[in-house]
Amino acid sequence: MGKKKETDPPALQKYGVPLYSAAWLPLQFRHEDHDSSKQHEQDKDREEITHASASSYEYYVVLAGGGGEGRSGIPNAVLLSRFDFSSNSLSPQPVAKLNLGSDLPYRMVVHPGGDGLICALPNRCRYFEWDEVEDNEDHKLGLKSSEKVLTQLEDVGQQLALVFNSDSSVLAVGGEDGNLRVFKWPSMEIIFNEAQAHASLKDLCFSPDGKFLVSLGGRGPGRVWDVTSSMAVASLSKENDEIFASCRFSQISDQTQVLYVAAITDKGSSIVTWNASSWKRVSSKHVFREPVSSFNISPDGKFLAIGTAQGDVMLINSTNMCIQTMIKKAHLGIVTALTFSHDSRALVSASMDSSARVTLVEDKKRAAGGSSLRIIIFIIIMAIVVYFLKNEGVLPFLG
Repeated sequence: MGKKKETDPPALQKYGVPLYSAAWLPLQFRHEDHDSSKQHEQDKDREEITHASASSYEYYVVLAGGGGEGRSGIPNAVLLSRFDFSSNSLSPQPVAKLNLGSDLPYRMVVHPGGDGLICALPNRCRYFEWDEVEDNEDHKLGLKSSEKVLTQLEDVGQQLALVFNSDSSVLAVGGEDGNLRVFKWPSMEIIFNEAQAHASLKDLCFSPDGKFLVSLGGRGPGRVWDVTSSMAVASLSKENDEIFASCRFSQISDQTQVLYVAAITDKGSSIVTWNASSWKRVSSKHVFREPVSSFNISPDGKFLAIGTAQGDVMLINSTNMCIQTMIKKAHLGIVTALTFSHDSRALVSASMDSSARVTLVEDKKRAAGGSSLRIIIFIIIMAIVVYFLKNEGVLPFLG
């Protein structure tokens, strides 16, 4: 008898299109309500979200991908799926699907305030909005094309990186041709346009305070841009034939920011850490033998996530740079995108094998602390029991 085929966990679903981007719908997004008193209650509820009660809120994952311009029959689409924390499951079918014809949404960014999303198509970028449909007093969330046309991003070629700053006031876009464009949002007034920032621009990230923007190209060094002055203020040099794959900032204290760069080396994947004030290289840690294909960091700064071309996903403790959780063959194809939920409780990964997967983030220190407390309580209870049994003469051999 052959081995019985293992069924996929409910947190792993296949959606029929190769996936290139993934994001979470911001927690603060709520169905529009024009009743000010109800809106006040919603705002109050939003402020009181805790880990214990977060499962009562709806979590949505946005996915984008497709088969491209060919005649493969595979559609190009943006998908919306619901994630349920209580059952640790993704909806088997998308709760909403927006077909994009022959345009492949290769990259995507969701507005941090939940106002919509932007997709990078083969020759332009398009803005989409959430569509709310009432069905028997039940609100259904969907997607629709926006009347807002991003004229400044028409006929610009394929864009490979899209990112908002933390307060959604600035949008940065990087192209396959190496052009870096930075705009005020939502006016789309140009802040600066650097035609040859890199030979080809691969990734972008804003510092938490929005003052700096880091850009990575194909083979050259990374660059640090001062957003206010529109000038490059530092260069992030490579060592030992590193290839910088992705970059993310983290706020490790009120006064200190750090920049992480995921790099591909001849040994596999490394995480390079940079001081975000002096822009000096602080450390480099080899973390895995396979090259990184996607990278991200949790909003609380505790974990880094790496995906590989072999379909593996791992969570790395940012304090000691050790792998905390490893999911071998989380996907059957290359991991194309990784994004943490806004409360850092979960990680969504997407793959070219058409699958999306949510991995719950476990704080092992917290779990270990809880286990230790239970052991201490158990020991105290047993000591009390032994004390009373001894005094009652039930355990004379202890006297």
